[in-house]
Amino acid sequence: MSRMAFRIAANLSFMFKEHSNLLDRYTAAKNAGFNGVEVGFPYDVSIEELATHKINAGLEQVLLNSWPGDLSKGELGLAAIPGRQEEFIKTLDTSIQYAKALNCSRIHIVAGKKVGELNEDEMDSVYEENLIVAVEKLKKEKIVALIEPINNYSVPNYYMNNYNKALKIIHKINSPYLKIQLDFYHLQILCGNLTNNVKDLLPFVGHIQIAQVPDRNEPNTPGEINYNYVFNLLAKLGYSEWIGCEYTPKSDVVKGLNWVKEFDMKF
Repeated sequence: MSRMAFRIAANLSFMFKEHSNLLDRYTAAKNAGFNGVEVGFPYDVSIEELATHKINAGLEQVLLNSWPGDLSKGELGLAAIPGRQEEFIKTLDTSIQYAKALNCSRIHIVAGKKVGELNEDEMDSVYEENLIVAVEKLKKEKIVALIEPINNYSVPNYYMNNYNKALKIIHKINSPYLKIQLDFYHLQILCGNLTNNVKDLLPFVGHIQIAQVPDRNEPNTPGEINYNYVFNLLAKLGYSEWIGCEYTPKSDVVKGLNWVKEFDMKF
């Protein structure tokens, strides 16, 4: 399979940040050549405005994250937080409303952080229970729930920080509506051994993201990952879905997109 089968999506939480207004980033992404976008937390913008802007820009909404909690307090998700199960379910309903309005078929269920006196065993139990409920809700809407292992250098104390833990709960819940979000940036920092890990993980992957390690810039910038090899590997393994650009542009966003042509990819 050719790597031209991949489709590249702009991550509007990382890219085009010269535009303070999220809505303007949709237009900027389209003008730069993108056909798909992903957004971390769009909840400061009304569903109606967001959907209208997405449609007018002619873009596909590839991914959004579930409600993060209070970002100003450093929260990053509720799914594994004991005592906040009702809030998780209520805010998940909001995330589903956004996804449906945007015709988005993937929601990353953000887990939250282990802080203070939180007990990890209790968090395990809450996380599993919440995911079971979330998967059933999302299944009815034909939306895939994603869980993403995130390294603790980037997000200290993040609960879901281990691919083995992610696979264990994927197998336990055993639903086609629960998959792994594989970000090569996090996979390299957490595990390395990319070739074998990708081969093992890919059957359970519902979305892929990219960034160079360690500086989280474009994939053709200097760093630990040989993305020319990685893209060849994904093509060889038959991956043909979206690849999200969750990286911080080193300088000018559009000029930095020369990697798309360099690696024989397409928007």
